[in-house]
Amino acid sequence: MMRATSTLLARFQHPAQVVAAGFAVAIGLGALLLSMPAATAGDVSAGWLNALFTAASAVCVTGLVLVDTEAHWSVFGEVVIAGLAQVGGLGIMTMATVFTLLVSGRLGLRARIAAQTETKSLSMSDVRRLVLKVVVFSLVCEAVTAAVLTGRFVLGYGESFGRALYLGVFHAVTAFNSAGFALWPDSLMRFVTDPWICLTIAIAAIVGGLGFPVVFELARLWRQPRKWTVLTRITVGTSVILLVSGTLVFLATEWRNPATLGGLDDGHKLMAAFVTAVMPRSAGFNVLDVAQMYPSSWLATDLLMFIGGGSAGTAGGIKVTTFGMLAFIVWTEMRGESRVNIGRRRLPETTQRQVVTITVLGVTLVAVSTYVLLALTPYKLDQVLFEVISAFGTTGLSTGITADLGTPGHVLLAVLMFIGRIGPLTLGSALALNRRARRYELPEERVIVG
Repeated sequence: MMRATSTLLARFQHPAQVVAAGFAVAIGLGALLLSMPAATAGDVSAGWLNALFTAASAVCVTGLVLVDTEAHWSVFGEVVIAGLAQVGGLGIMTMATVFTLLVSGRLGLRARIAAQTETKSLSMSDVRRLVLKVVVFSLVCEAVTAAVLTGRFVLGYGESFGRALYLGVFHAVTAFNSAGFALWPDSLMRFVTDPWICLTIAIAAIVGGLGFPVVFELARLWRQPRKWTVLTRITVGTSVILLVSGTLVFLATEWRNPATLGGLDDGHKLMAAFVTAVMPRSAGFNVLDVAQMYPSSWLATDLLMFIGGGSAGTAGGIKVTTFGMLAFIVWTEMRGESRVNIGRRRLPETTQRQVVTITVLGVTLVAVSTYVLLALTPYKLDQVLFEVISAFGTTGLSTGITADLGTPGHVLLAVLMFIGRIGPLTLGSALALNRRARRYELPEERVIVG
């Protein structure tokens, strides 16, 4: 294992390439397993496109599907999907680092850099300790979630312990890793009034989507917010704002919609709106019928899916940290100040460029993909835009048209899921094989803007 890992790392000049290659290999292996007859309920091969799309959706922790998960896949296939979601959620390089540590007991410099790229840790000195903490923390959270769900399925729905345990573990894995796969054709709609199911899965998705560095810092300093880093302040602050505003928006727009919130009492409306605000942050489950939502709710969901969750977590999107820092950059420019300050810290210019680059790349990718998919399919703009952002944000919500987009559309969505999982900036740096250092500066010239 150590020699294989070293050989793989040596073939790439940039650690971001290792991350991209690792996810690609995992998707390929997952597609191979899912294409086996044993992976389907009918004991017939699923077909290369269905297997590839499902594997990409699982590894990229998205949740978009072409077929009903429980009806189409066998227990073996469902276990493969959950395993791929676990690998994708923890990260290929995190898993590879753990395997290397178990075999060799030490970590080489190149492997440390690659693991740092995946975990977004701020210093290489604690990569080894951080990776192990990530794995232990993830497994503990999934175990707690699975225990609550298992108990609820046994006591509330009369499931046998074996079946309840299977359902609990599967959905704990897909919830914490923001994968969005459910073993019911209506996702979580049948549990819309059950707080034990809905809130447990929502909390697991929130914790997994905050980002591991933020979670670990909150565990140490939750009583001392003044000592929080800028990353934690932006992540927590922006996440709270998005959750509250999203809940209020869905309550306002869907309150009287008979196909969504209209038939629920006030308490269940509030809970359903909250869960609906959580899920676009990359979790992908739905307690309301997305296809029956008003277009205004679709637009709000689009924005939440595009922003996504925290950095170095299981969520996708451009990340709340990117969105939060972009807001500070805009506010600074509007005030005419020359330095972007967040609290008592100054934001480096390199970070500002990364924020703008990620946002522009994300918007461009969504716009181009939407145009292409509009040209390939007969569906309306709001439906196509929803599917594209859901794939790019690795969310998994759908208006119900995913299965009918045709082979070109499915390939496009699979590519979007891949890019959305590893990140536009990571993919761009992975493709940049040659770096040129400019040894001179050109004369400056002011250009009219706006």
